Amino acid sequence: MDFLVLGPVKIRWEGRSEALSGRLRRTLLGLLLARANQAVPADVLTDALWGERADERAGQRLHLHVHRLRGLLGEPDRIAFGPDGYRLRVEAGELDAERFESLVGEGLEQVGRDPGRAVEVLRRAVGLWRGTPFPDLDVPQLDDWTHRLAERRLVAYEALYEAELARGPGGAVIGQLAGLVRDHPLRERLHGLLMVALYRSGRQAEALAAYRAARERLVEELGLEPGPELRELERRMLAGEPVDVGGEEQSQVGVPPAQLPGDVAGFVGREAELTELDALLTDRGTVVVSAVAGTAGVGKTALAVRWAHRVRHLFPDGQLYVDLRGYGPDQPVTPEDALGGFLRALGQEGVSIPQDLAERAARFRTLADGRRMLVVLDNAHSVEHVRPLLPGSQTCFAVITSRDALAGLVAREGAHRVSLDRLPLADAGGLLREALGEDRVAAEPEAADALIERCARLPLALRITAELARSQPTRSLADLAAELAGQQDALDLLDIDGDPHTAVRTVFSWSYRRLDTAVARVFRLLGLHPGHDADAYAVAAMAGGGWRETRRALTVLLRAHLIDQTSGGRHQPHDLLRAYAAELCEDVDDQGERENALARLRDYYLSTASTAMDTTTPHEAYRRPKVPAWGGEAPPLASRDHALRWLDAERANLLEVTRHGDAAFTIAMSGTIWRYLDIGGYYDEAISLFPRVIQAAQATGDRLAEANTRVSLGLAIHRRGADHDAAVGHLERAKILYEEAGDRDAQAQAVNALGVMYGRRGELAESVRQFKLVLELIGPDGPWPRRRAAMSNIGNSLKDLGRYEEALRYVEDALHLSEQNGDDTNASNALIGIAELHVAMGRDDEARACARRGLSLARKTGYRVVETDCLRFLGTMCRKQGDLEQALRHHDEALTVARAVGDTHMLIEALNELATTHAATGNPAAALRLHDEALAVAVEAGYGRAQASTHACIAALRAGLGEPDAAREHWREALSRYEELGLPQAAEMRARLAEPETGIRSRPA
Repeated sequence: MDFLVLGPVKIRWEGRSEALSGRLRRTLLGLLLARANQAVPADVLTDALWGERADERAGQRLHLHVHRLRGLLGEPDRIAFGPDGYRLRVEAGELDAERFESLVGEGLEQVGRDPGRAVEVLRRAVGLWRGTPFPDLDVPQLDDWTHRLAERRLVAYEALYEAELARGPGGAVIGQLAGLVRDHPLRERLHGLLMVALYRSGRQAEALAAYRAARERLVEELGLEPGPELRELERRMLAGEPVDVGGEEQSQVGVPPAQLPGDVAGFVGREAELTELDALLTDRGTVVVSAVAGTAGVGKTALAVRWAHRVRHLFPDGQLYVDLRGYGPDQPVTPEDALGGFLRALGQEGVSIPQDLAERAARFRTLADGRRMLVVLDNAHSVEHVRPLLPGSQTCFAVITSRDALAGLVAREGAHRVSLDRLPLADAGGLLREALGEDRVAAEPEAADALIERCARLPLALRITAELARSQPTRSLADLAAELAGQQDALDLLDIDGDPHTAVRTVFSWSYRRLDTAVARVFRLLGLHPGHDADAYAVAAMAGGGWRETRRALTVLLRAHLIDQTSGGRHQPHDLLRAYAAELCEDVDDQGERENALARLRDYYLSTASTAMDTTTPHEAYRRPKVPAWGGEAPPLASRDHALRWLDAERANLLEVTRHGDAAFTIAMSGTIWRYLDIGGYYDEAISLFPRVIQAAQATGDRLAEANTRVSLGLAIHRRGADHDAAVGHLERAKILYEEAGDRDAQAQAVNALGVMYGRRGELAESVRQFKLVLELIGPDGPWPRRRAAMSNIGNSLKDLGRYEEALRYVEDALHLSEQNGDDTNASNALIGIAELHVAMGRDDEARACARRGLSLARKTGYRVVETDCLRFLGTMCRKQGDLEQALRHHDEALTVARAVGDTHMLIEALNELATTHAATGNPAAALRLHDEALAVAVEAGYGRAQASTHACIAALRAGLGEPDAAREHWREALSRYEELGLPQAAEMRARLAEPETGIRSRPA
């Protein structure tokens, strides 16, 4: 018998098939198949079949429908009833969705090994589809399965065409890929495959056009730039380089940072200053810092950005840019945050980014050393604001813009100051001619000169004035100049820092008064927005209008030079214009309107963040606060990649908006995004946010929120490898609060986190006790994700205690729960745990198979922590077999991922394994450097067990080098820590120290 759901529901047996008639029958069979071989509670079935129309007879009607379905199947025992509900028995291979999943899994494994076989298998997989699953059923209980199957189908198509391209140039699949791109325009992998197919077929122009079309759609629909894979493809195609189709490999290409804003359109003049900057490039004796000083609106940023684009080809290792916002109405960017962004752009993540400002500055200088990089520090407030951000290598060049003269940089760092005054009259005239046309300016030269003087020869004011004049082509320049003069007499001049040339407020007013009502309101709201930039969806939320209407208003403001557009379709006003917009909002919009706009913005951000988190971490949705759905328009966040990029783009705004809401909002936002901050390694942001949330919870008496936030804060501090006692203190307090509230499930969450911390410190018996307490707290019917986590963690701790058989039972149970619930992410975690247990018990073949399967699942789900563990493990197995070249590749890649993720424990293990492999290849110097780094990280984090294991590794290496005294010293250190923790490895250390000659031992395998 076959069950067919990849299209209209059918049953097939003995060569014939029958489509199921009746919505209720199709719904019932669909629900039982979605949980094949599992009990489905009767209330779940009645709710799906009748919903609110269910009554006291629903149970009887359900029994009748089950009876009829049994008769249709012809095997009454196929559907069994027990205390947990109804269970449909489905044999292996009978469900087409199961066969599809199996074929896709096999095809994915073959793509990189045997593309021909992959094409064959994947075409069989997609050939099973006959249409949309359950096309006429609106049953929420089936939606997850349907969406998961549809997503898997797209993955299969992507892998299929990747394999096709691996077999040949790709001309034969261009039409099929173009169709898929039309149907799924936000699927970046499909865009990339189409680009490769076109490029390899000799159609470079069309390939680049495909990139532009993809970028335009992504920016328009999501407000996001294409991801690194598409950008790298475009770069290679523009350079005429060969392109690869391997998704995983391409996604890991090291792309130099390219953070410069877009080049300035219509830039006029400043040739002397540009030449002055060019001349500075010849000085290679010191770090060259050019401080571009000048008043507000004089064009400092425009000059710096124009010059940076002019010389970017001289800095192939990248260009870094940050707007420090030193003079805007919002909070300036701190040197710590700016350095954090630079370090992330240079490949550092998570705990690999130091906490201390001085350490961050030193790490940045280390990474910049020897690289040819350009660093643009825009809108600096003072010398102290930028000094930590300066690279220390003469191969780098830093440009700083500021209203301050930055005399301290000139005196101490030898900076060269480029003082920027108002535009010379000739350049100001050139700007006006560029914007209005030669003929119109030549027809009224005196009026043009009057406009220039009224604008104080400031580029910002001139551009706004020119746009106003251009929009009124039949009006004379003399009339416009007279009107501006009249307004200037009536308005106060905007006096910023005592600068006499800032007559721009009049120009702003002149331009603003010509906006229609809706556009003027959008402009004012940009002054109210608490963040630095915003996309059209956020502005529409504040305005209470539609997205397209808001985009049109933003386009008008952009054309009028009242706002700037940043990468990804985001918008921000110049800091002077932001201040003016905020002033107008205060004067024009009453307090109620302002509060309502901010309330809508908070609702939008909270709801959209919740949607993004549901997309990225759906299995944890039950742990997040339930927030009201947003009634307006929001970006489509259907894929994990798009959701993550939205969170990345809005991270600063999500954090800033918590400063502008009440305690309930702050608590809800924190509870929504804490996992994103955790996974992304944004520990600085987390440690800044969570104490404020705890204060809000205490102020409102929300003890549950306080407990939840203490768990999040404890984890952030722990992952930072900072203050272990503080982390444990937060978790212990959370556990007490949960216990007082009677929330056993939440208490289990805190206990599980405590178990992880104790395990990493080497207190394994205590960690096992904590994990078993988790199982006691939630009971056998508790949430399966919690039970799965506890079982997996117990197994890992028991493994380290040498209790392998017992550990294996727990981890296999965790794997079964993950597979049973379609949780590939945590299935990968369980598989690497099983692999480590198999190798400990001498079952190397089984171990390798589990690790390879775990690696495949980890890469598929983006679980980089487990990806590192799998790579590290496979590298060790290769070393054990004598394949040192492959071992080095695996361990190098494991360390790269570990550094990117920033998990301290992972980093230590990856460093030690790579070191041991280097020692095996005859490179002890490299091995010692890596072991030393691992030991330093372990000491800083306070991980006693990791310190012990690293000392043991160094001892073995020293012994192999014939240095018995040094070896004994490290074995003693290892013994001391193992004994302190009560771990079985202490016995091995005693045995080593008891040997008469420690140097006779060979290096470890």
